[in-house]
Amino acid sequence: MSKKALVKDYMTSKVISIKKNTKCSDVIQTMKDTGHDGFPVVDDDGFIVGIVTTFDLLLKDWSETINEIMSVDVVIAREDMALNDASRVMFRQGISRMPVTDKDGKLTGFLTNTDIVRSHIERSTPNKVSSFKDTLEQLYDVDAKIKQMKVPVEKIRPTQDRIYADELDGRTYELKRGLAEPAIVVHTGERWILIDGHHRAVASVKIGCETIDSYVIELNKEIKLGVERTADKSGIKTLNDIHIIDDDQHPLIAITESIKKSKDKKIVGKKIN
Repeated sequence: MSKKALVKDYMTSKVISIKKNTKCSDVIQTMKDTGHDGFPVVDDDGFIVGIVTTFDLLLKDWSETINEIMSVDVVIAREDMALNDASRVMFRQGISRMPVTDKDGKLTGFLTNTDIVRSHIERSTPNKVSSFKDTLEQLYDVDAKIKQMKVPVEKIRPTQDRIYADELDGRTYELKRGLAEPAIVVHTGERWILIDGHHRAVASVKIGCETIDSYVIELNKEIKLGVERTADKSGIKTLNDIHIIDDDQHPLIAITESIKKSKDKKIVGKKIN
């Protein structure tokens, strides 16, 4: 993706703002109703005058209205600011949210850490897809093109025989919140072959989605991929054939824990000796 991502491309535009004379009790109720833990404070003309968070409500002396406890030194981003620059500011300032304004200084959005993560996912996946497309063209002597589309889950042919329950839970969480990156699917002949995104595909089935957002690599002629032959040998035809491992964690987590246990054993051994 050559276009530089801007704050306005990923910010949340539907922002709940409050006035400085709002009662603290009302703000607390709004937090309960929405699940948000902070709101920008604006004046009657829509200009930002502060921000109030759960930190202000819990740790500062109680006040009837939020104008006495809100933070007035607010880091603000312009909507035409480069997203990478905004993320660096948030990291250096140690903040998790940032109000966004237009060129006139009026509130237009809210940028959070979640938005930054989503932008990273959406911008990094195309590079991986492009690299895989180039590999297919060289390996099978075909021409291919990439398009992003919704692929019916029932048409997907998996190429992986197992997934992990803990990672499946994570992908389910991401899908429900619109954070999951697209899967990678190869379309050859009448077949839709899932290359990357098995946890996401199964999670889609789990929450009742009929389609899965995918980067589809369309081949100009029908071929049999090596991963298909491997799936044939394993008897993997549909997503229902994938085994969910729920008595073990993802290998990387297991490795991390085994390293820790190994270190603990060495420490205990030294103490005994």
